Amino acid sequence: MVNIEELVEVLAQDATKVQPAPHPFKLSLQWLAGAAAYIALALAISGLRPDLAAKFHEPWFMAEITCLAGILVASSSGAAVLVFPDLYQMRRIAFAPAVLLALFAAIVFLSWHADSPPAALPQHSYQCTIGITLISLVPAAWIFYFMRKFASTHYRLAGSIALFYAFSIGALWLRLHEQNDSLIHVIQWHYMPMVGFGMMGLWAGKVLLKW
Repeated sequence: MVNIEELVEVLAQDATKVQPAPHPFKLSLQWLAGAAAYIALALAISGLRPDLAAKFHEPWFMAEITCLAGILVASSSGAAVLVFPDLYQMRRIAFAPAVLLALFAAIVFLSWHADSPPAALPQHSYQCTIGITLISLVPAAWIFYFMRKFASTHYRLAGSIALFYAFSIGALWLRLHEQNDSLIHVIQWHYMPMVGFGMMGLWAGKVLLKW
């Protein structure tokens, strides 16, 4: 009996303490703080669009930027919830990005409809998609790195929302950097690729987050 008690005591001393997982809101705030710092750094290097102060007085542009930032917040929160097997009993937050994306699509459509006569197309095209992709690679890498430390059982959806988080950062950076008012161009080369990469996250989540 004494030997068993000694064994239990030795095992208890050797056991490593397990850190409890942080609350999803804390995770989300950390990822949002990282995103804000990253966007600020990217804009400090690339520069702001010269007409940004005037654009902030245009309701449709402000609605677009606000909703794009909302997608970033919702996808950060959704990804933080999806890393937990039980979604931390916050299923609605996990699907909040879908609501923001639908609202965003409506705002962009109405903004395009109000753009009459339409703004002139810029001389470039796919270069914007490349720029957004390059800017989004770092946040995509870091959010997948942190999400792999948890035990998501919804890895496809988690991967999709993670890439929406990353590419909304890239899209937000470019709208604040590039002096371009052509909604057709923005839809075709900014936002449609963002949705495409978000769909690719269904595959990336299976590869990178399945355990």
